[in-house]
Amino acid sequence: MFVDRAKINIKAGDGGNGAVAFRREKYVAAGGPDGGDGGRGGDIVFRVNDNLSTLADFRYKRKYKAANGMPGGSGHKNGKSGEDLIIEVPRGTLIREVNSGKLMADMSSDEDFIAAKGGRGGWGNSHFSTPTRQAPRFAKPGVPGEEWELTLELKLLADVGLLGFPNVGKSTFISVVSNAKPAIADYHFTTLSPVLGVVSMGEGTSFVVADIPGLIEGASEGVGLGHEFLSHVERCRLLVHILDAAGSEGRDPADDFEKINAELVKFDPELAKLPQIVVGNKIDMASDGDVEKLREYIESRGYRFMTMCAPIAEGTREVINAVAAELAKLPPIKKYESETIPAEFFAKNNNGKYEIRVEDGIYIVESEWLLRILRQTDLDDYESLQYFQRVLRSSGVIDALIKKGIQEGDTVEIYDLEFDFVP
Repeated sequence: MFVDRAKINIKAGDGGNGAVAFRREKYVAAGGPDGGDGGRGGDIVFRVNDNLSTLADFRYKRKYKAANGMPGGSGHKNGKSGEDLIIEVPRGTLIREVNSGKLMADMSSDEDFIAAKGGRGGWGNSHFSTPTRQAPRFAKPGVPGEEWELTLELKLLADVGLLGFPNVGKSTFISVVSNAKPAIADYHFTTLSPVLGVVSMGEGTSFVVADIPGLIEGASEGVGLGHEFLSHVERCRLLVHILDAAGSEGRDPADDFEKINAELVKFDPELAKLPQIVVGNKIDMASDGDVEKLREYIESRGYRFMTMCAPIAEGTREVINAVAAELAKLPPIKKYESETIPAEFFAKNNNGKYEIRVEDGIYIVESEWLLRILRQTDLDDYESLQYFQRVLRSSGVIDALIKKGIQEGDTVEIYDLEFDFVP
């Protein structure tokens, strides 16, 4: 079964807690604190696997969690970091955050994408030893790993999309000109899922053709199979629109042409703007007059018209040569740019909740949405840091700290970030 959409939950590993420990040896006086740091939690990493063609695996497993970091130990022993969890997806998969709808990554290249970062391990008590505090009996807990609810959507990576009503010869054409071997039969909806074929032009030049199945009138509204697969046309650089020039099933090929293009406009007006080469198939069954009439109509609409008889490969070489020449003029396959999830969304989605507690004179602020914003903040960049400070003020965190009794110069801790309070 072809599955091109899925919803999953991912959770990176939590950082391990720092250890509270002291060196105790018979002949070592005042051994001091020696608690080690916790290990870092594992990341959730998405990776392209070209052997995958659908998202079917995600129908059976929807929750993914990376390993947590191990806690620190005595003797300055740091905890082991959690292993990253690799999730493999087909090339062309779009990864979106569910609640905001923002695109996090387009898995079109060979570059891995870290979707959720593991939490940093907490510091052991050896970090907190000072001349005035020689035996600290506290350590930092590990930072939680990122957690997301994601939608995965597969948009096939194809240079050329084949359009046309069922049974006009798309599957036959792609089987003749490429390495694809789709099912071919004389009935509607033989092709139940998109079929990709690589067309080799020699000398290392090739392009990918996608047979988009089930396009009929009403496809944009869910009729037939078309609505499910129209989205796979969106990446295509060129459309090849195949018509039954003979009207062998009693249909008018010119009318078919208008209906399919109308569905493209309804689904996404940008699709209808893609360049098209129109090909009249089954010319062995059509009269010369019918073919010329169709040619005149298509060319009057501003499109290039070609003819072929796909089963015997008559005219197919000319079609793919024309396709290759047109592709050489066009920009590369569309790649979607990732989007930033605004900080305001995190606060709103979590109702702006946060907790403040005081431990050993340190004011500790904890909040899931603040952690997400902190991870997006470049603490070495002045403007980015200023923005984070504005978020603290606008969300009421600063006012809440003042109500807790914080004074100028007191230490504020927000997960990995520590700073002296300045009102």
